[in-house]
Amino acid sequence: MKRIILVVLRCIFKLPYWWFYKLKQYQNKEKYPTIDEGYQFIHNVADEIVKKARVDLKCYGLENLPKENGYLIAPNHQGLFDIVALFKTDKNTTKFVLKKELASTILIKDVVKTLNYYSLDRTSIRDGAKMVKEVSKEISEGTNYVIFSEGTRSKKGNTMGEFKGGTFKIALKTHCPIVPVAMIDCYQVFDNNTIKPVTAQIHYLKPIEYEEYKDLKTNEIAALVQSRIQACMDGVLK
Repeated sequence: MKRIILVVLRCIFKLPYWWFYKLKQYQNKEKYPTIDEGYQFIHNVADEIVKKARVDLKCYGLENLPKENGYLIAPNHQGLFDIVALFKTDKNTTKFVLKKELASTILIKDVVKTLNYYSLDRTSIRDGAKMVKEVSKEISEGTNYVIFSEGTRSKKGNTMGEFKGGTFKIALKTHCPIVPVAMIDCYQVFDNNTIKPVTAQIHYLKPIEYEEYKDLKTNEIAALVQSRIQACMDGVLK
C-alpha cells in the first residue's frame, strides 16, 4: 500500500490528464476504432509507473513471443504489479481477462472500458462458458490474450497456486500458441508494505505449440504450463 501511495504522489499532476482526458479520448470508438492506440498509451504509462515505484524490472525472453498475433499468455499470478509488468514489457496489443471485482475498481475500470477487457464473474458457470466462447473467437481473429490460470494471486510469494484447466479450453478451441510467463519477486512491489527499491523479474518462455498439447486434457495442459514456469523459477531462485 505504501508504494501505491508513493506512485500516486509522484504522479499526482499527471494522473488527471492520464485518466480523465487521455483514457476518455481513447474510449471514442469513432475516432479510435481499435484498441491499439489506447494500449500503447497505457504501455507508456506503465513504464512511468515502474520508474516512480522504484522498481528495477528485469525482462527476459521477449523474442519468444510469436510473430503472428492470436496467442494466449499464461503467467503465474503474484500480485497487483503483474499487470503493470505485462503492460510495461509487451508492446504487442494484448487484452486481459480480469475478475469482475478487480475490473470494477477505481482507475482499473477506466482501463477495462478503454481496452474492451473481459470482466469475468468467477462465481458464474454461465459467464465462464461465455468467456471461453468470446475469447476463443477473438484469438481466432488475431487478438492476443492474457489469462491468469491460478484464478487469483497466490499470496505465497514465489510459490504458485494450482493452475486451473478451464483457461486452456480456449487453446484447444483455437489451436493457438500458449506462452508461459514466469513472474518472479513481483509480489514485493505492491503486496509488501514498503517503499524500498526492489527488483522484480518477468520471463517470457518459449511458446507451447498446438502440436505439443493437442492430445492433452485441459488439466494436463495446465500442469504442463505450470511446470515450465516452475522450471524457470527454480533455475533463477536456486
